[in-house]
Amino acid sequence: MARGDQLSRQWKIIQSLIASARGKSAGELAGDLDCHSRTIYRDLEALQQAGFPLFTEQEGGKTYWSILDAGKHQMPLPLSLTELMALYFSRDMLQVLRGTVIHESLETLLEKVKATLPPAYTQYLDALGQTVEIGFKAYKPYDGIEARLDQVRSAIREQRCVDIDYFSMSRGVATHRRVAPYRLWFHQDTFYLIGFCHFRQAVRLFALDRVERLEVAEETFQAPSDFDANAFMQASFGVFQGEAVRVRIRFDSTAAGYIREKIWHPTQELTEETDGGVIFGAEVAGIDEIKYWVLKWGAAATVLSPSHLRLAVAEEIRAMAGNYSS
Repeated sequence: MARGDQLSRQWKIIQSLIASARGKSAGELAGDLDCHSRTIYRDLEALQQAGFPLFTEQEGGKTYWSILDAGKHQMPLPLSLTELMALYFSRDMLQVLRGTVIHESLETLLEKVKATLPPAYTQYLDALGQTVEIGFKAYKPYDGIEARLDQVRSAIREQRCVDIDYFSMSRGVATHRRVAPYRLWFHQDTFYLIGFCHFRQAVRLFALDRVERLEVAEETFQAPSDFDANAFMQASFGVFQGEAVRVRIRFDSTAAGYIREKIWHPTQELTEETDGGVIFGAEVAGIDEIKYWVLKWGAAATVLSPSHLRLAVAEEIRAMAGNYSS
């Protein structure tokens, strides 16, 4: 039995015992986990040797196993023991926030969680954590951005406008804007400010790391009571905004499996093809981001509609080919 499978099964045993008020017999646990009762006995023995507070009680000729829960430990947090363990186990997944006060606060919280858990539990989670690695991905270093985040949060709370000098990556210039800040939004490792831009007279999105200067103004505003940041961003295929457009993209059989296994957009519809391919359909905001998504799949993806997206992809491919021509 692979070490990771064993630890995963033992994790499920702990969850099952904590959730059960009476406890469970080895036979019941074996039925829950679809394995032999001998395997369950070995796991229970291993958990006891690791220091987990397991005990047994006899009832009706059966032996029931139980484990001390969060209530019996009188933990100061309104969380179950498995919730605390899951929170502690997730610490490696929070590295994307490194360099922000949010990450520092989460680190402090997790240290408190660790101090709350019995030693056997943290030792078990450390062992379980050695079976899972969080792969490296590109991220933005946010060292030094804490003050700016505090300014924006304060402005949102007090409903005061902010004056910013914002650098546009596409145009390569910085412009001065007065913005009524509605929400901070975190998406794909980036903090964004969503607010009403006085310059554009519309709600706009600003990447916080491209704000070169920010000052909280005296002018106040009244935020719409029904503003929903997720609803505002829903049509986007990422963060770009634009006119709603219905797209249809065919993926051949080499890529279709990858398309089927994820929800790429809230409005997506998949149409199966007889040759193993699939047609992806969705209504998105503009074509900029979905153009680059199509290009990512190379020759496995073909835009069927709209025609201006098909043309934009073709022009990009021609430009790319020009970079490699003699």
